[in-house]
This record gives sequence, structure tokens and C-alpha cells, in this order.
Amino acid sequence: MKKEIFSLVLIVAMSASLIAGCSSSAQQGAAGGSTSSETKAASGGTDPAKDGKTIKVGVIGPLTGGSAIYGEGAQNAISMATEEINSSDSEYKIEIVNGGKVVDDASDAKQAINAYNSLMKESPDAVVGSFFSSVTLPIAEQASKDNMLLLATGATNKDVTLKGPTVFRDCFIDPYQGKMAAQFAKEKGWKKAAIIYAKDDDYSNGLKDAFIENAEAAGIEIVYTGECTTKDTDFSSQTSQVVAKGADFLYYPCFLDTVPLLVGAARDAGFDGAIMGGDGWDGADTKGFEDKFNNCYFTNHYSSEDTAPAVSNFVSKYTEKYGTESLNACAALYYDAIYMLAEAAKNGKASDTSSLVKGMTGMTFTGVGGTFTLDKNGDPEKSVAINTFDNGKVKWLMTLSPEGTKK
Repeated sequence: MKKEIFSLVLIVAMSASLIAGCSSSAQQGAAGGSTSSETKAASGGTDPAKDGKTIKVGVIGPLTGGSAIYGEGAQNAISMATEEINSSDSEYKIEIVNGGKVVDDASDAKQAINAYNSLMKESPDAVVGSFFSSVTLPIAEQASKDNMLLLATGATNKDVTLKGPTVFRDCFIDPYQGKMAAQFAKEKGWKKAAIIYAKDDDYSNGLKDAFIENAEAAGIEIVYTGECTTKDTDFSSQTSQVVAKGADFLYYPCFLDTVPLLVGAARDAGFDGAIMGGDGWDGADTKGFEDKFNNCYFTNHYSSEDTAPAVSNFVSKYTEKYGTESLNACAALYYDAIYMLAEAAKNGKASDTSSLVKGMTGMTFTGVGGTFTLDKNGDPEKSVAINTFDNGKVKWLMTLSPEGTKK
């Protein structure tokens, strides 16, 4: 994701998508329960051993503002993952600095740098975060200068990991997400696509460009491309053109706050074709628009309805502890990140930063959403969840890989 979300509507948590996890069966088993104190475990215990077996981790995320629901999920997820690892037979344990708490970036680039600098005073071995690319990019640049391992979560901008060899991520990147949207449209047989995108947003532009490139290669005709801004609330002009051009598919790669307004405007204009977005749709409030969201879809990092054992274990444990309101993609990705660091220490045979970087480089990681290998840039190419809606509620439709559908 790319920028701060200024919600116009109440964020309602939904299914989220998780593609990475522990590369052994330990994560699946850990999601079944723990006997240690969560508060104690979240900070690595009261007196972490100074024997090179404890990974000190700083975590950054959005705890305030319109995207606070994501930060809540991040906090819950890192606490749960840390508790599981520290109560298991894992050779390496986790200590979350800052008293086990996420440091707030408020979805603001300047505050994100302040958060990073505050964590560096505690000499972490690695930093996890943040969720939005607009705030992660400056952190990544500074982390590279400091030779600090940064493991980004939801930051999908392709430039994040290009900042340096110590920067990695566990989410797919925007060009890949746009490519998979085009692949989905092709598999569904839609022939004429319209696009409405936010011209003032890098996230929206990135997905739009990737979709156009791959749609045209797949034989899908782009019949209309319309612009909007992230502040717009009236989409009647653009959606009337979608209908006039005879589109049977509308791609809207924007954030959740405007999604209900766009969908409502399209249906009011008489468009009954498919409407699709990216992971920025996760958490969109469909109240009052339930019937209008029929035949709508979005790509995401995992679905809580995925029947894979590791997914169901994660969802069950998280729901038992925290409920479902913050069970979103952010929670899933931060949860994964903690397990990836434990695996990196195992691969690199130590918990210091240089060993973690060595262990993370080229890592093959298996988890709740499948298996991926980090490429030369530190990016995973992996399956994506395609979610749809049933009476306004998110439902898992399928998992889509580069090779095709996996139902």
C-alpha cells in the first residue's frame, strides 16, 4: 500500500490474506495455543538471555488515524507470534523492543522516520514495518544507510527493496498485483475493461500501469481510462463513461475509503459488470451498499477462509485472543514477519543483524499461504487471494498463482 488512508466510512475488518509463514511446521503447531504469559512473551521475557540466541526486533506501524485498525492488527499479531516462538523449542527467541509495543508512524513519513530513530536507540537486530509504502520508503532508505535489516510488510511499492541489500518484504509488489488482476479478468472471460484510477497516488498509478500492460497482452481491450483523485467523492461522470463505452469489467485500484462511493456510483449509472480492486480494498465498509457489491472482487495477501491448515490455525488462535475486528492483511503480514526473522536467524546461525541479513537473503519460506523464495531484490512472487462479496461480506473465491487458479 502506498499512503495514509483518510477514511470517510467506518472501517470494518474482514478477511485478510496471508501468504508467508514459518518454513517448518512449527508455525502451524504454534497457532494452536501457548502456556506462557502473552505480556511477558511479547517483550521476549523479563530477562532475555544475552547469549546470541535472542533477536531484538523493533516494530513500526500505524496505530492512530484512519488506518489505526491496521496497527491494532499488527500489535496483536506480533504479540501472538512472539509468544508462540518463545514458548516453543525454537533455538532463537524474540524480544520486541519498546516494551513489546509497536511504535506509531501515524501513516506519516516524517513520523515514521522519528519512529525508526527512536527504535535505533534500543539497538535492535532488525526492524519490521511499515504497512504503507509512502512511510516505508524513507525508512528503507535510512535502514540501508545504517546497514539495518528492514522487513517491510504491506509496502507494495516496487522501489522499497531497491533501497539496499538489507531491505526485504513479505508482501507482493504492485506490478505483480496488477498482473494478477489482469490474469483473473482473462480467466473469467471479460473482454472490455475500463479503468478509473487516482492520478495523485503512486499506488493507484502502479496498479493501473501493470494492469494495462498485462490486459493488452492477454487480449483484453481497454475501452476507457478515467482519472480521479484520492479526495474525490463524486464518480458519476467517470462511471457514465464506463457504461457508454460498453465495458464488462471495471478496474478501480484505489483505497478502501472511496471504494463504496465508486461502486455505488457505477451501479447507479447502470453498470452491472465486474468491478475489481487491489489490496487497498481490504476493510472497505459495505454498509448500505451490500447489494451493489455483488460481482465485485479484490486481490489480497490471504483469505481467512482459506482451508489450508496453517491458515485455519492462525485464524482460530487470533480470533480466540482478539476477535475478528482487526483480523486483516496487516495482522497476517506482521505475524509472518516475526516468524521469518526466527527462520533467518536459523539460516544465518546467529541473531545479529549481519547474520539475519545473510539468513534472509534468498530465503525460501513456507507458511499459511504457500511457499515463496525471496528474489534478488528481496521480493516474493507468490499466489494471491481473490476475494469477492456475498451480501456485503467478504468471501474467499480462489487463490490465483502465476500458473493459474488454485481453488
